[in-house]
Amino acid sequence: MTALPLADLVEPVSVALKFGIVAVLYLFLAWVARSSVADLSRGAVGAVAPGLADAGGLSPTAGGEPRLRVERAVGHQPGDEYDIGPGAVIGRGSQVDIKIDDAYASGKHARLVRQAGVVIVEDLGSTNGTFLNEEPLAGPQPLQLGDRIRIGDTEFTYLDD
Repeated sequence: MTALPLADLVEPVSVALKFGIVAVLYLFLAWVARSSVADLSRGAVGAVAPGLADAGGLSPTAGGEPRLRVERAVGHQPGDEYDIGPGAVIGRGSQVDIKIDDAYASGKHARLVRQAGVVIVEDLGSTNGTFLNEEPLAGPQPLQLGDRIRIGDTEFTYLDD
């Protein structure tokens, strides 16, 4: 039995590596497509209060009720405040209460809900997650005065005074 010269093994290995790289690339593209479809299919999560969808979302408020203050967000002025009311959905889609133009935000990314005098924040299954005080949101969490909610590069502070 004679051993094959190394030169005879290089070409088959090279071809196998090329096919492997192409396969990994296709798997990555399939994952991105699946993630995008999942974001788009979540379009029915959460209801928009009557009249808000046509008006383009909530308007800045003067304060006094539970609200979010913009710390940084594309398309919003730092210091703008948004009244939460009975609840609000945050995202980059057209059917949200607080619209953010953030590449890392899902169409309907997070929801704020008032329950028994407490405001709860929850992620709506977004791809990139929601952060509360720089910790990933693992489930619905009650908000405390001064809590910071971050979605991608967008950051809000919770106020209730």
